[in-house]
Amino acid sequence: MISSNDFLKILGENSKIGSKETENLKEILEKFPYFQVSRALYLKGLKNQESYEYNKQLKIAAAYTADRSILFDYISSDDFRNQQNIENTSTEIPKIEPVENEKEEVEEILDLGKPLDFEKNDYLSFSEWLQVGSVKKVSRSKIGEIPKNITGKLELIDKFIASNPKMKTPNTSGKNENIAVESTKINDHIMTETLAKVYLEQKKYDSAIKAYRILSLKYPKKSVLFANQIKAIKVLQKNK
Repeated sequence: MISSNDFLKILGENSKIGSKETENLKEILEKFPYFQVSRALYLKGLKNQESYEYNKQLKIAAAYTADRSILFDYISSDDFRNQQNIENTSTEIPKIEPVENEKEEVEEILDLGKPLDFEKNDYLSFSEWLQVGSVKKVSRSKIGEIPKNITGKLELIDKFIASNPKMKTPNTSGKNENIAVESTKINDHIMTETLAKVYLEQKKYDSAIKAYRILSLKYPKKSVLFANQIKAIKVLQKNK
């Protein structure tokens, strides 16, 4: 088990979580699944590595979170998203002429399975993502369960959470915010690339195609990119 000193080091330098630290955090969660600080840091580690496990673990984290708006604020913060790396990433994909035997190549072009990247204006996309598979909140009866070798450091952990501007104080009024939004209410104005990617990951191919068509009209300079996305999705439709 990871030592308290090693854990606090990860806590203090969470933007630098690597594969070793991520594995250590995974071990903690296997024994203490209700330890939410570790769960948040584990997500950060997976995101840093662009792990295909991230999307699945994000849903699990949502199940263990009392107020999911706090989780959204955390994963959409610039520090969590590694903003400097995102801005330097090319958004261009090569033109393709889809045929039946190109399924694997198309899946790679569309970055299927790679971590979803939620920005501040993607709250609806986050809500839509959590609806799939009926993500239910886990009982809070064991929420205080913390590893014994870390209990002496709780004050520092609490200070870290309180000082993080992205981690809002949970709503204590007893009325948790309902972030469920029906897909039928989605309109052109609030369509984002993240929401289109969410539809794609959900295998809602018709919705994804419609989303990229809307985005082509909203952002004409990227119309070629979105047209290629649509071609790739149609290949997936043929092979599903």
